[in-house]
Amino acid sequence: MLVAAAVCPCPPLLVPEVAAGAAPELDAARAACTDALGVLAAARPGRLVVVGPVDGARPETYPEGTAGSFRGFGVDLDVRLGAAEVAGTEQRLPYALAVAAWLLERTGWADAPVEGLGVEESYPPGLCARTGRDTAARDERVALLVMGDASACRTLKAPGYLDERAAPFDAEVARALGAADVAALTTLDTVLAHELRVSGRAPWQVLAGAADGADLGGSLLYEDAPYGVGYVVAAWS
Repeated sequence: MLVAAAVCPCPPLLVPEVAAGAAPELDAARAACTDALGVLAAARPGRLVVVGPVDGARPETYPEGTAGSFRGFGVDLDVRLGAAEVAGTEQRLPYALAVAAWLLERTGWADAPVEGLGVEESYPPGLCARTGRDTAARDERVALLVMGDASACRTLKAPGYLDERAAPFDAEVARALGAADVAALTTLDTVLAHELRVSGRAPWQVLAGAADGADLGGSLLYEDAPYGVGYVVAAWS
């Protein structure tokens, strides 16, 4: 059963070493992520599952201890998902889950075993919901850390250039995540999300499936688009 969830953005720029001189611009987002992870810890979960976008046709699982790094961004920084080490595996965390691992290390997470789940950005809503329900059913007390960005089209300098549909889409996403509105998340427009380069749509719909019937309340902790990309932080409990 799902007992809590934290929703965080997943740009590598969230890691100060990657952002370098621009790091202070995301201080408020980092603080909100810390608060959201505090809600997870307070729920005393028996298992934490980190969900984020990945490349690939099917969901990919990452056991506790899977390593990742930010060397691809020119930074000599390695992370690990949880405390344990995984022997004999070449599997590496995708960037979204590496950011999650950094957040967990930064806050000293030691409240429950951790594992990762990657879902492809075009994964169908029905399969996302089923994946969420299956994930929530794996333990009596499951918490989710859900990584993903909103649109990448909020300004002229955004990665996807300016799209007038982006701000209304992001506003509805922020409202739904802040209100723990499962129905609204389940029915997000997948075509529009793809056109707006939204990486969080599938992970949010996994969350919606996991939360179905859990009767959780939500709180919006942060919403902004500092680089023309929508970043949302929310906590459910």
